[in-house]
This record gives sequence, structure tokens and C-alpha cells, in this order.
Amino acid sequence: MAAGFAEAGADLELVGITKRFPGFTAIEDLDLRIPAGSFFALLGPSGCGKTTTLRLVAGLEQPTAGRILIGGRDVTNVKSYQRPVNTVFQSYALFPHMSVINNVAFGLRRRGIADPERKAHEALQLVELDHLSNRRPQQLSGGQQQRVALARAIVNRPSLLLLDEPLGALDLKLRRQMQLELKSIQNEVGLTFVHVTHDQEEAMTMADTVAVMNKGQIEQMGAPEELYELPKTAFVANFLGQSNLFTGEVTSSGGSTGAGASIVVSVGGAKIEVPRERAQRHTGRVTIGVRPEKLMLHPAEPKKAAGTNVLGPGRVTDVSFSGVSTQYQLVMPGFGLVTVFAQNMVFGPVVNLGAEVWVSWAVDHGFGLLDEPEPAPKFEPDTDTATIAAQVRRELMAEIEEG
Repeated sequence: MAAGFAEAGADLELVGITKRFPGFTAIEDLDLRIPAGSFFALLGPSGCGKTTTLRLVAGLEQPTAGRILIGGRDVTNVKSYQRPVNTVFQSYALFPHMSVINNVAFGLRRRGIADPERKAHEALQLVELDHLSNRRPQQLSGGQQQRVALARAIVNRPSLLLLDEPLGALDLKLRRQMQLELKSIQNEVGLTFVHVTHDQEEAMTMADTVAVMNKGQIEQMGAPEELYELPKTAFVANFLGQSNLFTGEVTSSGGSTGAGASIVVSVGGAKIEVPRERAQRHTGRVTIGVRPEKLMLHPAEPKKAAGTNVLGPGRVTDVSFSGVSTQYQLVMPGFGLVTVFAQNMVFGPVVNLGAEVWVSWAVDHGFGLLDEPEPAPKFEPDTDTATIAAQVRRELMAEIEEG
């Protein structure tokens, strides 16, 4: 059964895509290539352009400039219903008066495809819901409705399946379960999945490749682990998880650790070492960082050791229990606010509120950025296309009334 679905996967290529709306540019000269059969996540905050990108691929918007190619075929001017693309939205839009099987087979029947019911049953078997095929959507849970929507999209054998925040309406536990199920289904059917989300964990759990989008452009793209362990910009470092960032002058760029050459940065009177190969810049004023879970807390100053950075003393200003770990906020003179995640191996906090502490981390866990943190986010407040359309309509009506 899976082979019938797998034959349809195709690559997606965006070439010089720009999309302008009245008053602002949503996407600026975007180039992107997604290989056939991959699970690709477009990740970013509200207003970064990710949903506009998806709508352009689906044919729901027209680009101001650039080309869209699916499987090597230019579909820039092809109508949405003529593209080998299907979309699964956050609102599943199932027909409430139809059974599950008729919901899935509906598109096949409209297009005159032979044997629609058998193909609908195959798609429902894939999402493990064939035993509920005679039920109505309102008799299903949110997760089951999401899988019906997925089956309805897959049954059309699209070359490209677009997922627009499809898990956003589910509760946390069900969302995590569906993340694993979606990845499993993608592996089985072999289609190209393009998943648009603002949920970092969701993107890293499911995708082979993640593109972090900011202000209409891709800030960084790569495997989830690569983006998390080696962010190149302050935006990626802070959007994809949390980071402790320190800015200072490079005092040495030829030092050596057990792993090889490193740079040394002077921050707040302390020397912080970063592997040269993990730093984007090696001279002048640079920003370096380390993830909160990489830090170790010490109630007394630890001894200096090769391959280890030590900062302190600082004062614990907040302790927040979150189940798997406890978050500690420290104020360190010369370094500002420092965040530490400590796994909960024992009952109660490792150190208490107000305690004097030091932190240390392995040099190999640090990274250096291309830029410096900005005082405010680079992205603008979100304006969806429906809001834009309503605004344009109001402006046109005002012009007509004035005329």
C-alpha cells in the first residue's frame, strides 16, 4: 500500500521569491530548495513570513517576483487546484454531515477518480482510523479528526503535503503523540512534507531539516541538532531554545584546548574560551554563548581546569521547578542575567534562592555568533493575509465613497 503513496514525492524550489503587501514586504528575495521525500520545517515567530511562504506554494497567493518549481515544473502561474499540492490546516474543516470515509473520498469523487472508497480506506488504514470510517467527525477526538484531515490530504497522492500549524489545536500530550505519528506516516508514504510552525520542539522532533525564518528571510537552515548546538545568529540562538550570550573583545585567537584551536574573549573581567571551529568570527568584538543546560552550578568556587570555563560569583534570584528540570536565574556582576537548567536528580533545588554560586561549562559546549543581540526583536507584529485583505477592502470602499 505504501508504495502507491511513495511514488508521488517531489522536490520544491523557490527562486528569488518576493511578496509585497500594501505597506510592507512579507518575503524578500527568498531562495529555498527542499529535496523530494524529506520532512522540512519552516520555523519562525508570528509575522516572519512562514505562512505567506506556504500560501505561495499552495497557490493561495501570487508572488510579486520569483518562481516556484515543484518536481522541476514551474507552477508560479498555475492555479492552486491544478498544483500537485494538498494542505492540512490547524482547523481541520471536515464536513460534519458526512461520515469519515465520505470525507476522505470526497475529493476523489469530485475529480472522477476510479474506486474512491477503496483508496479512502487505504488512507484511513495508514492513519489507523479505518475502524472508525462510518463515524461522523463530531464523534471523534481532536487527534482523530486531525488524522482524518491528514488522510483526506494523502489520498489525493500529492507530490507535496503542506502542514500549516496542524497540531496547534491539540493539548500538549496529544500534540507530542501526533508529532511522532506524523513523522512515522511521512516515512511510510514517502511524500515531501513542508511543515509551518512557531513551535520549536515540534520542528525539532519531526523535521529532517529546519529553516529558521526571520523578517521574510531564512536566518539559518540545517539539521535540528546542528541549529540547536551551533546557532549562527543571536536570533536563532534565542528563538530555538534559550541561550546565555556574552559580548566582549577577542584577546587571543590561537589558544589550544584538547579539541584544537580556540579563541579567548574578555567579558566582565573574565576570560571565556570557545573552540575556533564553533565561532563565526575570530577577531574584534564578538558575542559568544552557551545553552542553559550545559552549565553546572557550584556553591563554592571550583578549581580552574583545562577545557573548562568558570564564571562567578553570582546570586540566585529565581528558582522555577518545571518537572524534568529546575530553572535558576542568576545575577552576575559584569555578565548580567545567567540562566541555568539543572536536571532534577534529587528532591528539592540544588541551591536556594539568594545563594552565592559559580557556574562552569566545558569549552566545547560554547559557540560564537555572527552578530550581536539586538535590544528588540527583529520581527514585526503579526498581520495575517485575511487582515491585510480586509484593510485593502476598507481603503477601496473609502476611495469609492469619496469619489
